Amino acid sequence: MEKGTISIHTENIFPIIKKFLYSDHEIFLRELISNAMDATKKMESLSAMGEFAGEVGATKVTVTLDKEAKTITISDNGVGMTEEEVKKYINQIAFSGATEFIEKYKDKKEEVQQLIGKFGLGFYSAFMVASNVQLVTKSWQEGSEAVMWTCDGSTEYEITSTVREGRGTDIILHIAEDSEDFLEKYKIEGILQKYCKFLPYEIEFEGEVINNTKPIWTKSPNDLKDEDYLAFYKELYPMSEDPLFWIHLNVDYPFNLTGVLYFPKVKNDITVQKNKIQLYQKQVFITDEVKEIVPEFLTLLHGVIDSPDIPLNVSRSFLQADSNVKKINSYITRKVADKLQELFKNDRPTYEAKWASLDIFVKFGMITDEKFQERANQFLLLEDLDGKLFTFDEYKELISINQKDKDENVVILYTTDAEKQHTFIQSAKKRSYSVLKLDNILDSHFINTIERKWEKTVMKRIDAEIIDKLIDKGENLATALTEDEKAKITEIFKSASGRAEISVEAMPTDELPVTITLPEFMRRMRDMAKASGGGMDYFANMPEQYNVVINGNHPHIDKLLKIENAEKQQQFAKQLYDLALLSQNMLNGASLTAFINRSLEMVGVG
Repeated sequence: MEKGTISIHTENIFPIIKKFLYSDHEIFLRELISNAMDATKKMESLSAMGEFAGEVGATKVTVTLDKEAKTITISDNGVGMTEEEVKKYINQIAFSGATEFIEKYKDKKEEVQQLIGKFGLGFYSAFMVASNVQLVTKSWQEGSEAVMWTCDGSTEYEITSTVREGRGTDIILHIAEDSEDFLEKYKIEGILQKYCKFLPYEIEFEGEVINNTKPIWTKSPNDLKDEDYLAFYKELYPMSEDPLFWIHLNVDYPFNLTGVLYFPKVKNDITVQKNKIQLYQKQVFITDEVKEIVPEFLTLLHGVIDSPDIPLNVSRSFLQADSNVKKINSYITRKVADKLQELFKNDRPTYEAKWASLDIFVKFGMITDEKFQERANQFLLLEDLDGKLFTFDEYKELISINQKDKDENVVILYTTDAEKQHTFIQSAKKRSYSVLKLDNILDSHFINTIERKWEKTVMKRIDAEIIDKLIDKGENLATALTEDEKAKITEIFKSASGRAEISVEAMPTDELPVTITLPEFMRRMRDMAKASGGGMDYFANMPEQYNVVINGNHPHIDKLLKIENAEKQQQFAKQLYDLALLSQNMLNGASLTAFINRSLEMVGVG
């Protein structure tokens, strides 16, 4: 038996490991199983290179839970270690066993250089949950004897001779009192499903193999059918609808990356769509927060990205600084844009059929990513109220004939709620104007993107002004009202509405007698504030601002002037004003009740 002191630089290394090395203690199992996988891979590599002439045998990692003994054991049939290697790789914290292994055999097999053995801090993550750790190991090398290394979490260890049938390593964790929740079967199953579901060698727990050793992203697209991609999607997201389509990623220069990204059916609430892409390193799960690796808008996608260039214990600072991560980001953006462009160009009817789900995704990309915006101009679609879809250039050409203002800007009319803005839409249709439907959660931001991107284009919500002012052709519609009559009408409606700003204008007789319009800028700011969910509270909390416009040509206004009884005149004006509010869905509470009662009185029922 040998006793000694672990070679470290501080007596406090174990408290640091236990509390700060990883933010989540469940990572210990991922680290230990990853080590077992590396040891197994090394064994296969040695056999392939002719260094080992015997039978490799079962390449399996076994996890054993003994609740009564309060132990968790991780066993493999990999390369194992000699006593000297234990002293070298375990007692000297953070020494990488793989570094020396790769150097020794680097000229034998190119793929061996991809090995990343993590004997060192990965192994010591065991002490986050264990009060005592035993390592029983036997090297693959002929004549080697098994040894057992034991440590109680202090800097002292013991190495003794022992017996182990066959090569490989067993790591026995004696679970600490404050971590006994890890002795529950469901807990271990959950960790294995989360981190180890797609590891390349079988993992057995409670007599069952729990992982898929050959997920589709490790296979060639030529060997896969649509059914394979759909089945894998269901494996990742059992309760989700089938995706629209997918992209198989496979690149080995200037970085290594594989994966499959799926386009889901995106709902109108983008927050529930995010954090569905899973990041792996050599089939080991790392995280589902990938916003540093993919642009923000691509976090709406689902699927898997696997890159050996990203470390297991990845940090945000690493992701932000690493040049490969930036290249991966650009590559994925380009592949997504290429896929959408290909679908649009090769099969536009199918692309249009899927546009309801692609709409938010494409617009989110155009708003947040300038490079994607440049590409997306080719496959962005705009939908009018008849359900017809146009590229922006197609739509602009269509409406440029009769939807220009006096400054020759093309005026794009749009609605954010066809039901609430129905009256204004009907006015536009009477004049053969086209109206776009822009009613998803991002459209308030997207509108600004359109105006910035395309010159000589103005966006106007259908209720931002009376229709003949939205598309001002310089035509002057006359009214028969005298200036005195205009002044009288203004005073009547000021009194009836309680508002200081009232305008009387010449409008077609088929328009409403009173119209409520919402100033474009302030209304747009309010819509953006609501969609942003914070950061624009100044606009979100501002009181509703609107304009009251009296149609000087409407017969009801002429009727109003002829009412001699002042009280009835006020009642009639109030009724017209409330009708305008009702048309904008702005009449509620006591005001709505009063309107209903007044209506009943005026028709002689009340």
